[in-house]
Amino acid sequence: MEKQELSQEELEERMIYDAFRKLLDTYLASNHRKKTDIITRAFQFAKQAHKGVRRLSGEPYIMHPIAVAQIACEEIGLGSTSICAALLHDVEEDTDYTYEDIRNLFGEKVANIVEGLTKISGGIFGERASLQAETFKKLLLTMSDDIRVILIKISDRLHNMRTLSSMAPNKQYKIAGETLYIYAPLADRLGLNKIKTELENLSFKYEHPDAYDSIQRKLEATKSERDTIFENFTPPIRKALDKMGLKYQIISRIKSPYSIWRKIQDKKVNFEEIYDLLAIRIIFEPLKEEEEINECFNIYVALTQIYKPHPERTRDWVNHPKANDYQGLHVTLMSNQGVWVEVQIRSQRMDEIDEKGVAAHWKYKNQNHVYDENDDKIDGWLHTIKEILDDPQPDTLDLLDTIKLNLFAREIIVFTPKGDIKSLPAGATALDFAFSIHTMLGTHCIGAKVNHVLKPLMYKLEGGDQVEIITSNTQQVKHGWLEYVTTAKAKSKIQACLRKMNRELQHEGNKKLQVFLENKELEFNSTNLEKLRRFHHFHSREEMLMAIGSNTLELNNNDVNFLKGKNKSKWKKFLPFTSCKEEVFETEPNIDFINNLDHKKVLVINDYNIHQCTIADCCRPIPGDDILGYIDDNSHSLIIHKRNCETATKLKSKFGNNIIATRWDVHKTPFKARIAITGIDCNGILLKIADTLYSHEHINVTALNIEGKDGVFEASLSVLVHNVHEVTSICQSLQQIENIVKAYRVD
Repeated sequence: MEKQELSQEELEERMIYDAFRKLLDTYLASNHRKKTDIITRAFQFAKQAHKGVRRLSGEPYIMHPIAVAQIACEEIGLGSTSICAALLHDVEEDTDYTYEDIRNLFGEKVANIVEGLTKISGGIFGERASLQAETFKKLLLTMSDDIRVILIKISDRLHNMRTLSSMAPNKQYKIAGETLYIYAPLADRLGLNKIKTELENLSFKYEHPDAYDSIQRKLEATKSERDTIFENFTPPIRKALDKMGLKYQIISRIKSPYSIWRKIQDKKVNFEEIYDLLAIRIIFEPLKEEEEINECFNIYVALTQIYKPHPERTRDWVNHPKANDYQGLHVTLMSNQGVWVEVQIRSQRMDEIDEKGVAAHWKYKNQNHVYDENDDKIDGWLHTIKEILDDPQPDTLDLLDTIKLNLFAREIIVFTPKGDIKSLPAGATALDFAFSIHTMLGTHCIGAKVNHVLKPLMYKLEGGDQVEIITSNTQQVKHGWLEYVTTAKAKSKIQACLRKMNRELQHEGNKKLQVFLENKELEFNSTNLEKLRRFHHFHSREEMLMAIGSNTLELNNNDVNFLKGKNKSKWKKFLPFTSCKEEVFETEPNIDFINNLDHKKVLVINDYNIHQCTIADCCRPIPGDDILGYIDDNSHSLIIHKRNCETATKLKSKFGNNIIATRWDVHKTPFKARIAITGIDCNGILLKIADTLYSHEHINVTALNIEGKDGVFEASLSVLVHNVHEVTSICQSLQQIENIVKAYRVD
């Protein structure tokens, strides 16, 4: 008798229970207390709550909470409370069940974590995307109560990134950008190195698929070379470690595609020029736990007796751990094949903390894996978060910037005149120090005595400096000060002062404008204010009112004529060198073009609609660059950014619903590009550059500046091109010239 085929519903049931069984098996294989009953109840409850609901991929929704719980358990090392919360994390937001229901069934701890996760999902990370910092503050405050909230949220984001292919392109850019800007740095700060790397690579894959595929192909093509290096490099090391009587493993580690791409972008080099693709990791069991650090250095000494170390590439993160608690001893050695190879030496404990971060730290501090609120490292970090929240921030992304500045930096120790110790992030200035002492000291700071020598307020402090702040009652906070500070406290205090000053200027500008319009028999209304804003190129009305209040902008009869429509003469645009700003601004906001954009489709930028878009000044994309569009509500225009542009990254996180997926199909329109050239200064070098540029007949050179000093020259070149290929071709031709070291495109 033939076996009856299973129905679709039965197949899905089997898939769900297989996934849950895998979760239970992973949990039972851990060192956690075996509380399978409550986990099973949470699974059954979540399965029933999400019954009939499907994800965009078409699979039953319950597969997502199971996957999130699997990540939290297997990849972060969390226990039953976190697994239950992960299984239930969408119940409160997406169903009719409440906090009280979850608390009654699963206890207060689980309910509080689910509540914290619900606040995040409904806030800046959700579809409703609140832009108020208050929502983000709730996340941070919840995190400071129980950091498992953010660990589960990171697990949730990782699974969403793994299944991102089912989303529309504009949503992919929004989520990938948000991941790179928020979640990857948070994972890094919590020591979740493996997850941080995967989040970066997945974001890179969706934002720059061609570059990602290219790097993957090159890594595959060079795999045999790396394997040969590994096979030849490690036998002498194994022999030395065996002689020391250690239990160990040696594994190879390849630089991630995202890290390779970042290095290519930052260093302006090719894939072939990156020499640290391969690293070798030695993970050992200490013979004695208390001798762990000494054994790291014993291994280091043994290695340096086999291979010659690079004199400037030894990193001691054993005695001086990174901000995220990472420990390891790194040394770069010259192989017998003439290749530099980085070797990372770490104990099993150090390796597990690198992989699982803060959860592994709890494991080694407390064998029950329970969150220990007395943990000095974690408590210190959370205290810093609470300090950041002292001042109101109107902008969530400002708050994020502040947190990233403050939490992801190395620290230095400096001294007050009385010898008191102050801990500051590396790169902190005298102005940071002043605000760390007292707000009034910071707002009136005019300079400092550093080690009894007078220094400006933007002077960068070094470890061990003794600092005395000099003040003046006439000193006022200036906007430029934001460029001089790195600490959360200083930045937030400066912004608070500036906001107060700006409000006063806006109020004054509002009064002046009202009087001006009434004297000219014009209405003080929203329409006229918007016309004046566009006429004077301001991004917002607030900016315009501040300019009027500070007398930077003085209104006159040109404004009156513009508002009354008396200067719309069409003949002006036919006269060369005659300004026709009014005409441009009458047609600038193309409302129809913006309103007709389909957010779910990819917009093709061609020679006909490119003139209805604005090329972003911050990154100046040209055809061939991966791009996206951003709808600017103030100017009613579509601004084209590179996808990896720093501004675009913030916009994806802040205004994700204004992102439009775009691609190029432009062939005739020229674009401005800049090229930097460096080389050895010699006779005739300028002529050789000119001849090379002349050979590219289709290229229009608009500017060339060159400056030589101490036998070296630097040049900047502006050209009009049609695509990235043309820029690359020019750079390659220039680099063929003798004595030119590098030619590369700059933003």
